[in-house]
Amino acid sequence: MSATTDEISVTVSASAAERIGRILTGEPEGTFFRVSVEGGGCSGFQYKFGFDSEVAEDDIVIRRDDAAVLIDQVSLQFLQGSEIDFVDELIGQSFKVVNPNAKASCGCGTSFTL
Repeated sequence: MSATTDEISVTVSASAAERIGRILTGEPEGTFFRVSVEGGGCSGFQYKFGFDSEVAEDDIVIRRDDAAVLIDQVSLQFLQGSEIDFVDELIGQSFKVVNPNAKASCGCGTSFTL
């Protein structure tokens, strides 16, 4: 299922879209950037970033500029209202999920509690 950011409440920042677009140019045609939520991590849930060439029937596709992001329906429940961002800080570069639903998160920002 393809959706626009107007139809769902997860957004992709301009910096994330630019970085994802650059990464995808080095991948085979039809590759997507996948964001998911899994159990685990020091706070209970953790974000997972990866690549996928298969779009599942229940996936949503968020497109911004040259970026194409997949999110499965289970993960979408945990990501409602979130922004997928890319930050370039003194300590390094990384994708970051700004999740208003997270009650607590670990220091590295990859795991969270609802």
